[in-house]
Amino acid sequence: MFPGKLIRATLTGTLAVGALLAAAPLAVAAETAAPANCFDRAAPIPVEEQRLTLPVPQEILDRSGFDQRGPKFEKSLCRTRSLRVAKALAQTQSRQLWQAAVDRVQGRGPAGGDLVRSDDRPLYWARLQLTRALRQWQPAFTLSPTDRKVLLDAVETGSRGQDSIDLPAGNRVKRVLLTGFDPFQLDGDIRRTNPSGATALALDGTYIDTPSGRARVETAVFPVLWTPFEAGMVEQTLLPHFKPGRKQVDLFTTVSQGRAGQFDIERYNGRWHTGADNNRENRATGIPIPAGVPTVTPQPEFVPTTLPYQDIVAATTGPFTVLDRTAVTEIPAGQTQPVTSPHGPTPGSVARAGGGGSYLSNEIAYRATLLRDAVKAKVPGGHVHTPILFFDPANPDKVSDPVLEKNRADIVAQARAILTVAVGTL
Repeated sequence: MFPGKLIRATLTGTLAVGALLAAAPLAVAAETAAPANCFDRAAPIPVEEQRLTLPVPQEILDRSGFDQRGPKFEKSLCRTRSLRVAKALAQTQSRQLWQAAVDRVQGRGPAGGDLVRSDDRPLYWARLQLTRALRQWQPAFTLSPTDRKVLLDAVETGSRGQDSIDLPAGNRVKRVLLTGFDPFQLDGDIRRTNPSGATALALDGTYIDTPSGRARVETAVFPVLWTPFEAGMVEQTLLPHFKPGRKQVDLFTTVSQGRAGQFDIERYNGRWHTGADNNRENRATGIPIPAGVPTVTPQPEFVPTTLPYQDIVAATTGPFTVLDRTAVTEIPAGQTQPVTSPHGPTPGSVARAGGGGSYLSNEIAYRATLLRDAVKAKVPGGHVHTPILFFDPANPDKVSDPVLEKNRADIVAQARAILTVAVGTL
């Protein structure tokens, strides 16, 4: 069990998986000697993982001490002789990676190098080392495509904090859930970082004190990829914490990077997604809801925030302006061309963008707020866009600089202050 985190087993039940994880180190150690190389380096990997060999990712990993995560995982894989042990290994090392990233950002343990602790990128690039290893692994036993996907899913959920969300029960402490994102637009600048991911790492497992009482914050990070969203990653992560019960969230917010120089509280989230993701896959369709999760029928074109946006906008939370963004893009009823509606959707319209656009930030907000309504959770929830995190204009190639680091610190601090205001209204 990680400090402050209760591991929620998701594959074969809490007791069975807990026992398997406990036995994993012994099982791995008992495997026969590893071959010199158990990987097919020519096996296809997605675009995200292809970027790993570039100099910038290698420097980020080296300067954070996360460069050994991948080699350690590969060495363990080559000793593994059963799917059972492989599952335990994927779960254990991915959860350790998430906790190491949280600890590094929050100042626990060694920094591992001279890269500033607040950086979210070591987690992103180290995770890709693990998933690349699984795609190219050639084990000594038969591994079906379905079983390989199970292992990949275990790494994704474990290393993103999605399966270790630990909200306290009862009324003594408020329960808050916040999500962030991986870096994106890496073809434009491979150095990019995401302040929403940094915020998630900085706040995971922390407490905030507000006029309405103390609150526990739990976080998770999501990929900038269409396919996992369409497969239900958002709903699978959030649903256990949205359902009624003693651990139901009191407030949630999805967070992503938005516009330069300002925070936006998005009033409406639209049922439409477009753009190219981190694997260069494109979409331009309505947002599909996967089978098997609660939803609202018929699927609404827009879902509103229930965050206390008026209180947030009125409060002094930091150096950046905070705006209540109401505009959406829609096709009005009886028309065929999209228009901008500055004050929100009109009756009978079809969504083409929420207040936060039509990319994955809008999509996670749409899915989260729709799930809120589907399970009838009467809790505040919505989306916050942070300012864009810029490098110093005089820095064309270094992976970090003082301007970037100060901006990140300011954004994270103000995001925490915004959350404090929101919880204070409960």
